[in-house]
Amino acid sequence: MMKNGKKVVSEKKAVKKILITQPKPESPKSPYFELAKKHNVEMDFMPFIQLEGILCKEFRKQKIEIASYSAVILTSKNAIDHFFRICEEMKLVVSQDTKYFCISESVALYLQKFILYRKRKVFFSADGTNKGLFDVIAKHKENEKFIYPCSENQQDNEIVGWLKNNNCEFVTPYMYRTISSDVKSRISGHEFDVICFFTPSGVKSLFDNFPSFKQNGTFIGAFGANTSKAIEDAGLNLHIKAPAPQVPSMVAALEKFLIDKIKTK
Repeated sequence: MMKNGKKVVSEKKAVKKILITQPKPESPKSPYFELAKKHNVEMDFMPFIQLEGILCKEFRKQKIEIASYSAVILTSKNAIDHFFRICEEMKLVVSQDTKYFCISESVALYLQKFILYRKRKVFFSADGTNKGLFDVIAKHKENEKFIYPCSENQQDNEIVGWLKNNNCEFVTPYMYRTISSDVKSRISGHEFDVICFFTPSGVKSLFDNFPSFKQNGTFIGAFGANTSKAIEDAGLNLHIKAPAPQVPSMVAALEKFLIDKIKTK
């Protein structure tokens, strides 16, 4: 069967082994484990990327005064970790009036490790999407100067584009960089029926490890608009997409996918 000029293997292929390209959850009550048990599938975890924090002297070369910005945009827990790490290393006390705009509620709640959590200064996307984040920022953009901590190789994305198009005053300092993990020594290119990605860097790591990777019937999942775009730009077929109205998490999207496959048998 051909689709858009590419060979597509039957969607009825059985799913027995799923790879989550993130670290294994620490809690035995993780919904991933519940999903694996419920649908009798093997769930493996292997981070495809690792983060490396930049040194303080490297950050200073960017000539960005953190204290000059009244709001911080945070799209991951890693961004939170490195933002406050840099502040601590520079002996900078973040103002209690600083506002935080987060991609999801779970990211927002993670701020409790570093600040006194008050709802009047912490905001988050209602559905975990960039659009939801934009809706929240739009209500405050006239009065704020935004700092958006990014990975070194992720400073040009949908969020940056929206900030530019909406005439927001902002900077995008990089505080960490993403490095592809070496996974080729631990897995083969087609050892799994489903591979789920969570960042564009994870997709890049796939091809860093397996330059000649061909999908050949492997089902691909993506969390986030930027990850979905990276998968499609790589010429792969995307089968599982989150977040979406009925599937706010990757676990929910995987469950729907597995149930739909049972129905089509």
